[in-house]
Amino acid sequence: MSDIHNDILPPLRSVAVFCGSNFGVSPDYAEAAKALGTAIAARGITLVYGGTSKGLMGVVADAALAGGGTVVGVINQRLHDRGHLHPGLSRHEVAPHMRERKARMAELADAFIALPGGLGTLEELFEVATLTQLGDHLKACGVLNTRGFYEPMRAMLATATDEGFLKPEHRDMIVVQSQPDALLDGLAAWRAPTVTKWIGQPGS
Repeated sequence: MSDIHNDILPPLRSVAVFCGSNFGVSPDYAEAAKALGTAIAARGITLVYGGTSKGLMGVVADAALAGGGTVVGVINQRLHDRGHLHPGLSRHEVAPHMRERKARMAELADAFIALPGGLGTLEELFEVATLTQLGDHLKACGVLNTRGFYEPMRAMLATATDEGFLKPEHRDMIVVQSQPDALLDGLAAWRAPTVTKWIGQPGS
């Protein structure tokens, strides 16, 4: 990735947020999602998300809309047909399947944030982080570390680095903050790693 030029990174005009379609066991999760949606709207950043009213997804969208922000939902056809589309969005798109949904969200976003969530949230985070690692896009990834939710992820990435599967630059690539404003500041200031992913191999 030596051909990456950080001076051409786009401004932070839109952020895709990945989060749980459930609320979690603590009200802290919904409170943090609300605070993030409010902060995104206050900065004039467009929120891109999965388009439903379920769980933390609905909370972050409601907060951004209440703050006068623009919220774009990208929902897959199956969930749309089941009536899961949030009724108050600025606009929405319907994607045929999850793969197209994720790809479209990535196209629309300048950066990515994962709130606490389940399999889908984690998969979405690691997919966009992998694309950043490979240099397929120059987009920051971050997590809102409410209640220390992402500490196990940090430990796993540290283990992957210690065991020779991940470079330190990629271990530290995901911005981790527990407060929305600090997270958004970190994404705005982020610069892409300039190393390849391979360790001790030709072409690295």
